[in-house]
Amino acid sequence: MNILTGNDLKTGDVIWWTGSDWSRHVEDAADVGDNGEAIAHEEEGARRVNSPYVIAGEKTDKGPRPAHIKDRVRALGPTVRPDLTLKPADPEAGSWVI
Repeated sequence: MNILTGNDLKTGDVIWWTGSDWSRHVEDAADVGDNGEAIAHEEEGARRVNSPYVIAGEKTDKGPRPAHIKDRVRALGPTVRPDLTLKPADPEAGSWVI
């Protein structure tokens, strides 16, 4: 499984390609197969995402998850502070101002 990730241009949030749009929640990510680079190029050119790239993913009972720890941290938040992790479909997630 391959999934596409990048950063939102307005907020800098980590975002995931859903097959038709972008989501802040990795469980919404779609398998891009071998089309990831083409989608990334098109979406970056349309100025909908910053620095998109394809990563290996794994299917789980909670939805797609990045295969590599670096991208798991990007997807779900710190591994040492569960209270700071991004909760699936949390409407308040990311609404803080830094």
